[in-house]
Amino acid sequence: MINWVTQFWTSLTWQGVLVGLGMFVLSFTVSLALVSFVLVKLPANYFHSSHARAFWVDRHRAVRWSGLVLKNCVGLILIVLGIIMSLPGVPGQGLLTILLGLIMMDIPGKRPLETSLVSRPKVLQSINRLRERFGKPPLILD
Repeated sequence: MINWVTQFWTSLTWQGVLVGLGMFVLSFTVSLALVSFVLVKLPANYFHSSHARAFWVDRHRAVRWSGLVLKNCVGLILIVLGIIMSLPGVPGQGLLTILLGLIMMDIPGKRPLETSLVSRPKVLQSINRLRERFGKPPLILD
């Protein structure tokens, strides 16, 4: 283990450190911007039982199913990225990215999982502060 650490430390160059730092800042900024955009655009009653859940009901069946498949694939990718971002040392908003992925997916049992994530006091406070900053009303929970 010590040999690995010393080899790693001696192989570092300023160029490698700057590239790693740039990737860190870029991934953090992109994930924060994407999650913030979606959370601000959500309707205030999205997590309330009165919110309609239908997706592209008025579209042709082929378009609707293609959209559902694409939406679920993007949701799965976001959940995997959120899990990775939840690891120590990895930049980004892990829980909020997982929440965003869950919002996009159509899976059984999704609603209680979303609600349990959003109803965490720190997560709800963060989302509502963000929404307030952009002039949006706070989220309404059941």
